[in-house]
Amino acid sequence: MKEITQKLEGKINRLTNKTFKFDERIREGWFSAVYFLKTKEIAENKLPNNIVTMQFFQKDDAVLCGTDEAIALLHTFAKDPETLEIHSLKDGDKISPFETVLTITGAYQQFGYLEGIIDGILARRTSVSTNVYNVVKAGRTSGEQKPVIFMGDRDDHYTQQAGDGYAAFIGGSTAQATHAMNEWWGKKGMGTMPHAMIQMFRGDLVAASRAYHEMYPDDDLVALVDYNNDVITDSLKVAHEFGRDLKGVRLDTSRTLVDKYFLRNHHVMGTFDPRGVNPELIFALRKALDEEGFEYVKIMVSGGFTEDRITEFEKNGVPVDMYGVGGSLLKINIGFTGDNVLLNGIPEAKEGRRYRPNPRLEKVEFQEA
Repeated sequence: MKEITQKLEGKINRLTNKTFKFDERIREGWFSAVYFLKTKEIAENKLPNNIVTMQFFQKDDAVLCGTDEAIALLHTFAKDPETLEIHSLKDGDKISPFETVLTITGAYQQFGYLEGIIDGILARRTSVSTNVYNVVKAGRTSGEQKPVIFMGDRDDHYTQQAGDGYAAFIGGSTAQATHAMNEWWGKKGMGTMPHAMIQMFRGDLVAASRAYHEMYPDDDLVALVDYNNDVITDSLKVAHEFGRDLKGVRLDTSRTLVDKYFLRNHHVMGTFDPRGVNPELIFALRKALDEEGFEYVKIMVSGGFTEDRITEFEKNGVPVDMYGVGGSLLKINIGFTGDNVLLNGIPEAKEGRRYRPNPRLEKVEFQEA
């Protein structure tokens, strides 16, 4: 978790509603399950003086994210939020199965209808941050930490980018693809060229790279070399053209294609799957670059990379310098549960659940939204 701690240095105050831009319809119960709304009305009319403690947990080893957002939600939409007692872990904390990550104490009618929304916030943010953490960890299997770029803009609805980008940052990603993904902490997105740009230069990668370099001379030039499905030929072309100005090449070969290198070298076929961005292609590219004096050119790969695939590449010493990862990081595989566990300070919970005090929780002071 050292790298997460380093990323969070200087983050003293929790993020607030000024960051999250909540939908005001939350206040009306528009996004809450109807049974929560009915329970709120019953509590208001039948049990107005009861005080409950609600606690939240999940069932995996994970990297927590979403607590700032959940607390800001409470401070914005709970009734008299300054009277609530909230204790919470922090975004970036490593958590264990069934560990309590958040408790809220107050009258149920003040905040109970927000339970499902809080569960959803914690589930999505923690899933993404944990997925990214595991991918980043896989990227150092060989002993050297490889940068991981979060490229999830095309894998989900655009309205999720800010939260997903923040969760990826918490999980340890090196950079994010869009400005929106960086919005919550004031950074900018990064990236060089898509296939569409090369297409407009009729597949001429050198011409496309020259245009990019002229327009953005202060950027690191990283050429996308799989447009013509001949990554070694095109990598050498741009390397000879730009020399030390070329910082890297990116491979994004479709998993349904076999690079032309293998079609020219049939003798290497037969013992591996030659489709897509495969280890043998990377080894051949690295060798070709090194033999012609371009050992300084980095290799970035993208296209369907997962934790398992990165782990396999690293264990086999595939000479990748940077990974671009998208859809696999957005799988929601961690679910949170909120339970009422204390009633007027006395243990009271559904069978199988109980109050689980956690000494790691910190009291949260109220912040105006």
